[in-house]
Amino acid sequence: MRHFLLLLLAVLLCNSCGILHTKIPQPKREFRGVWVATVVNIDWPKKGIDTAEKQKKDFLDILDFYANLKYNAVIVQVRASGDAFYKSEFAPWSRFLTGEEGKPSAWKEDNLDWMINEAHKRGMEFHAWLNPYRATFDMKTDILSNTHDYCTNPDWMVKYGKKYYYNPGLPEVRERFLNVIEEIVIEYNIDAVHFDDYFYPYKIKDLVFQDSLAFDTYGKPNQSLDDWRRSNIDSLVKEVSQTIKTVKPWVQFGISPFGVWKNNSTDPRGSDTQAGQTTYEDLYADPILWMQEGWIDYLAPQVYWSMDFPAASHRKIVDWWAKNNNDTNLYIGNGAYKIRNNSDVAWERKKELPEQMTLARKTSKIQGNILFSARSLMNDNPDVVSYLKKKYYKFPSLPPAPITNTGSISKDIQLVSKNRTRNSIQLTFKGIDDKSYALLYASSKRVKSEYPMKKLIRKLHIKGNSEQIKLPSDITSNRYLAITFLDKYGKESSPIVIQPKKLTKNDTKK
Repeated sequence: MRHFLLLLLAVLLCNSCGILHTKIPQPKREFRGVWVATVVNIDWPKKGIDTAEKQKKDFLDILDFYANLKYNAVIVQVRASGDAFYKSEFAPWSRFLTGEEGKPSAWKEDNLDWMINEAHKRGMEFHAWLNPYRATFDMKTDILSNTHDYCTNPDWMVKYGKKYYYNPGLPEVRERFLNVIEEIVIEYNIDAVHFDDYFYPYKIKDLVFQDSLAFDTYGKPNQSLDDWRRSNIDSLVKEVSQTIKTVKPWVQFGISPFGVWKNNSTDPRGSDTQAGQTTYEDLYADPILWMQEGWIDYLAPQVYWSMDFPAASHRKIVDWWAKNNNDTNLYIGNGAYKIRNNSDVAWERKKELPEQMTLARKTSKIQGNILFSARSLMNDNPDVVSYLKKKYYKFPSLPPAPITNTGSISKDIQLVSKNRTRNSIQLTFKGIDDKSYALLYASSKRVKSEYPMKKLIRKLHIKGNSEQIKLPSDITSNRYLAITFLDKYGKESSPIVIQPKKLTKNDTKK
């Protein structure tokens, strides 16, 4: 009996260890994004007065750090407060980039185009993050360019607290922002347009947002002020979506609202939380409606609290969003900036952030995470980074394809010719001129219907409408390679298997 009990105890211990060391599943599709905040130089550039070469190096450091962590998207703030990190007809150059608002970039090349290309080289999506309504970051209006909307259209502005905001209730404001969106979507090869949580400003006690004149002018009969404000935000979201899809239907539109829609104390449909402000009642934003109407491609609520924080439990909020998702890609925004930097002692734990990410993976209808912000893991907490890399991001992952996309993969992709040079193999295909990436997998002679990400060797960006890809010399020694293609909507084609070692110089065998 004693031997039996010892054996039983050993089995139980083995099983419990197995539970503790259960491998975290590595999905083939998962959004792994990071916010790169530029307002007041939070993440990049470190200084607006830095040289172009210093700014480039610092940006590449961010890309390389997160590419090494196997992230697949950067969400870069390109409009912080009525300004632009690119040459725009509708906004002055940002002082956070050039050191002085309105002063042109000193870069020899188009800085935003360069940033996008560098992200794409590393297989990462580039989401252009714009703040629609914040006009100034502070009250220092004397430093604004004379082309800033504060100077050219002062009637658009509302002073609230220590900032100026665009008045969301004015049709002219909405028209201006639609022009901003159309411009950047036309001019740049971005993968998505992204808004954060700043719609109407967070409320300040005993301070009134002075938009009564606009409400008297544009409010509908019997419409409350709150409903009118929400309708203004809804109109912006709807019209931005239409603008993007009219210009480039494959460009996504994503929004990252404040984490709590409503508390259940004010609405039984809300979450079991006690948030001091909510996105619906205080910021006048209704992401539930945006999902229902199909106006957005993804939603990324900012759930910046720890797993069991009493007033707003991360665990409970994630569960609430999953249950209220309406066929929209849903990512969770995580507050990595709080790690060992917050009064909530839960953030002292190495596994607080990893456990949040594990929860997202285990929760149905959630397809990934976004970290705020880039510098949070780069400068501190190497133990957390090491844990994530080893346990959580062991293999790369492809971003989820938009649920509502209308793109299609060509069924007749053909390998037309193969040409080996001294340092590479150049392959020419028919039917890939509308593709964005070539995926190279280690393969056997027998082609599979689908390859796991642990077999992925390289993700190559396809520039323009090219029909050629060049295999780097360091992977041409593989006996067999399977090649698939991603279209601009994220759909993957059927594999084509080649034998690099059998290719001879100037071989054009079809």
